Amino acid sequence: MNNINIMEFLPIIVPLIIAQMALLGYALYHILSHSRYKRGTRALWLIVTLVGMQFIGPILYFLLGKEDA
Repeated sequence: MNNINIMEFLPIIVPLIIAQMALLGYALYHILSHSRYKRGTRALWLIVTLVGMQFIGPILYFLLGKEDA
């Protein structure tokens, strides 16, 4: 059997987890602090962001939902 050592993957996994959490945190902050969106409502974007937590939800919000400044 192949013996996978998790320590070999930590230099790749840790920055991805940090980037994911930062993107999620900023998306949630932006959704909760703004009342206007290009498409959809606050509730819709909260659901999309939280359900699609692995990069996809926050990225969809910034591409499709965030109102231009």
